[in-house]
Amino acid sequence: MMPTVERVPGRGMKGTAERTVWPHSIPQACEDLMQAGARLQMAYAWFPRPGQPAEVIYLADRAPHQPFEILRCNLTEQTQELPSMTPRIPLLGWYEREMHELCGIHFRGHPELRPLVLHEGAAPPMPPLDPRYQPTGMMPYTESPWDLPPVEGDDVQFLPFGPVRADVLESAQIVFFYVGEAILHCHPRLFFKHRGMEKRFEGLTPAMGALIAERISGVDSVAHTLAFCQAVEAACGCAVPPRARFLRTILAELERLYNHLYYLGHLCHTTTLKVGEAEGKLLAERSKQINGMLTGSRFLRALIMPGGLRRDLDLAALLGKLRMLEPEILRYMEMLEQTNSHLDRLITTGHLPQQFAFDQGATGPVKRASGIQHDLRCDHPYAAYGQLAMEIPVRTDGDAHARVQVRMEEVRNSLNLLYSAIEAISGGPVRAECNPIPLAEGLGWCEASRGSTYYCVHLNGEGRLARVKVKSPSFSNWRVFPYTVHDTNMMDYAINEASFGLTMAGCDR
Repeated sequence: MMPTVERVPGRGMKGTAERTVWPHSIPQACEDLMQAGARLQMAYAWFPRPGQPAEVIYLADRAPHQPFEILRCNLTEQTQELPSMTPRIPLLGWYEREMHELCGIHFRGHPELRPLVLHEGAAPPMPPLDPRYQPTGMMPYTESPWDLPPVEGDDVQFLPFGPVRADVLESAQIVFFYVGEAILHCHPRLFFKHRGMEKRFEGLTPAMGALIAERISGVDSVAHTLAFCQAVEAACGCAVPPRARFLRTILAELERLYNHLYYLGHLCHTTTLKVGEAEGKLLAERSKQINGMLTGSRFLRALIMPGGLRRDLDLAALLGKLRMLEPEILRYMEMLEQTNSHLDRLITTGHLPQQFAFDQGATGPVKRASGIQHDLRCDHPYAAYGQLAMEIPVRTDGDAHARVQVRMEEVRNSLNLLYSAIEAISGGPVRAECNPIPLAEGLGWCEASRGSTYYCVHLNGEGRLARVKVKSPSFSNWRVFPYTVHDTNMMDYAINEASFGLTMAGCDR
């Protein structure tokens, strides 16, 4: 039987099934969840009171259409460490490293407790996510050697690629150990773009927090803002009007549409299919122009807020614009699937086995391309998705081509969802009052174009944001990505990375 501790009345993560466990009980509690068929999604820590020990929270997905499960563990002055769950649940590896660096929690038995968020030589005066930490200047750094895994051999060569890379790729350093063209080991060094976004939420009102959320990742503004606002709404018991729920769905699918079209064009760039690149990016541009026509923002910003939308939208011209664009999109995708020079570079490239995808925490199209059927729009419907019919495309090959095929099917699904939502939407208000409740907590989620996005929101005694935890899909997929690079070759690397659709802003935060 799992030991539990009673929570303070009125507290708790709204909309979840929650248990509080002692530090020594974490392994058994996680084991019980897995035995019950639950899937751990993330873990994080926060400080309920300045100067007091941290609280660690584990989020698990028990089953479709069932409440998410929360495990809450309160540390004490005497117990500032926890047993690492990474050997048993590998996807928690990066979350534990985050908590170690940003919250000062030690994880006993962690197999790779190397620097992740704060690079070698960082020396903050206290854990950066401690509420008492005030970043008034540059964080102190001292020169320190890289902490890289040992790779030995007479013919092994070492190549640090980045952090400034060719073209307009975001900052990241990929360290290769290779022999000739064969890559023995790939070690990404990320978080050059770390902006402390979770720290920036502290002390803000929920309304201001929405503006921060939509700026975490420019190409996923709707997904991040929607997940954040739904977390605030869950915490405050706010019911969003039906019209606003449908408009949120339309905005989310418009964002998915332009992201997937740009993805197809960028992948053509890596396979040197120049005509395909130009066509894909042109279609993405035309999709963004439709966004601008509808909302005034090509990236659909400054619309979603706690309680609904800031203003109503006129959908009169949207259906016709989409109907005109659809034949060109379908023709483009059909041509890509008939271009052998393009397919030859994708098929068998970057193979991700299903077990690796599951163990390491892959999400979104990457996960579904390896045969795992999971999509928050269907499994845990939000906005108006519960009222719309949709299919979840799945492939089993797990290679770059499978990841492309999943996204192509999602383009078709997005168009159908848009048509259905436009037809089903009715009149009415687009915003409800969402008054902050002191000490409330809430969980929100969204299936972004790259995968599952979660927000956990904690309000302080004044109804302002005390802690906001962001789980973005690229954070998960960057952890998975190196497993598809080992034992491949240099010529395929750029294609493989592009097939994952990764962003640094979404990962580094």
